[in-house]
Amino acid sequence: MLPDDNTLSISTYQAKKLMCLMDLEIERINACPNDCMLYRGDDKDLHECKVCKTSRYVQIKQNRPNGDVTKNDPPAKLLWYFLIPRLERLYAGAKETKLLRWHAEERKKDGKMRHVADSLQWRNIDNLFEEFGGDIRNIRLGLSSDGFNTFGNMSSCHSTWPVLLCNYNLPPWLCMKRKYIMMSLLIQGPKQPENDIDVYLKMKIHHDAVKFQPLWSIKPIFDSRK
Repeated sequence: MLPDDNTLSISTYQAKKLMCLMDLEIERINACPNDCMLYRGDDKDLHECKVCKTSRYVQIKQNRPNGDVTKNDPPAKLLWYFLIPRLERLYAGAKETKLLRWHAEERKKDGKMRHVADSLQWRNIDNLFEEFGGDIRNIRLGLSSDGFNTFGNMSSCHSTWPVLLCNYNLPPWLCMKRKYIMMSLLIQGPKQPENDIDVYLKMKIHHDAVKFQPLWSIKPIFDSRK
């Protein structure tokens, strides 16, 4: 299917070795099949949902000699959380660093709406969080999600919902390019989360706030232009 001179890894093992060097961390989190809760933190060792009492695992074997469901049954629903060291590495290249400062240094400011930075809400956030808005290098992200079926249009036994982040520090002709769009969550299960997607987004907001707040308050980041 691929041309002879392709550079795609020939095995999953080689692909994992390549991704490991890029420091692209992935966290797997089990979820309730009814989207009630995530099994993390104090709830990571539970075997059933605290809300609807549904089993955490897909029960395949009815009679288990050891009774350990964690070794015999797969999780009923799985959340893939992609940690984002890529945000830190964006400032390692002079070209990307200049683009990330475009919204403050090169954007035309004539009162017309050309970019998200021209909106009233952008200025309101800067005024509300003065420490964050005072540094033009801080990243403004937009979040979007939509579901699709990986096994055909007529199948309803599986649903996949990616949660994507777009970088609004970039110029309008680049912020929606595939190169700069990052996947942060991947929700996989027998049905779509619908309105209960806030269970997954709440985890992401809390996790990112704990992980990335030190980036502008304590932990310095290398800026190739400074």
